[in-house]
Amino acid sequence: MPIFNAGHHLRLAVLSIVHQTFCNWELLIIDDGSTDNALQSLSDINDPRITILRDGLNKGLAARLNEAIEKARGRYFARMDQDDVSYPERFLRQIALLQDDPSLDLVAASAITISDDNEITGLLPCPVTHELICARPWQGFCFAHPTWMGKIEWFRKYRYTIPGPFFCEDQELLLRSYCTSKFGATEDVLFAYRVRGKNNWKRVVRTRWVFFIIQSRYFLNLKKIHFLVLAFCVLLALVIRDYRRMFGELFKLQPRAHCQTDTYIAGKWHETLSLVGNYP
Repeated sequence: MPIFNAGHHLRLAVLSIVHQTFCNWELLIIDDGSTDNALQSLSDINDPRITILRDGLNKGLAARLNEAIEKARGRYFARMDQDDVSYPERFLRQIALLQDDPSLDLVAASAITISDDNEITGLLPCPVTHELICARPWQGFCFAHPTWMGKIEWFRKYRYTIPGPFFCEDQELLLRSYCTSKFGATEDVLFAYRVRGKNNWKRVVRTRWVFFIIQSRYFLNLKKIHFLVLAFCVLLALVIRDYRRMFGELFKLQPRAHCQTDTYIAGKWHETLSLVGNYP
């Protein structure tokens, strides 16, 4: 869990790991030069499985993840962001998926999205088979980065590119590895992905452009010109949609949609929240 100015959500994120039903884990919290005091919120969590690493430097997410990959001692390597929440069964279910199918290298978890105040705002799209996840590489991959768990040797083979591409380290890694790897995902929701505040549209558009440049180099290298054309069409459509949404927000033309989730999903989230919010 690389962190940078994690704020008040860090404690809940860490407690969601402490409350995992699978107990044989280690949590590496790597501080990337934070200037806030978020780590103080963990001062009463005396769990020997948690290691906090600090060097005062700001190296970026990709570099910190590669450090964690080097330091990890387990058979599997799991991702976690500083403000998200893992359901108690997340590790157990993902490990079972990896062990049931030894050909799998990396698995994600289906996830809800939550607001700053822990309200459900939606569901992330999450295809569960490798064929569906990688069906349209020109569109990118619906494979939420903070939910990943995979074989440690897979992460050590591919690693993250340094310097990390602007907010698309995960997509670059998937694009580089999907032809020689096998991915999967859990069908049940096992994760809450936090979406905070308004969209940073400048960052969104820049991220899309950076990923298109990465796709261009990759597809040109493979001589898949038709994939490159499709990727450009996707980029154009997404940017047009982004600008429509941006102006909708600016002029308040689009009222905030109310998220409808079934009773089971909502109940599981509130059950998870009530459990992981307490220590011990």
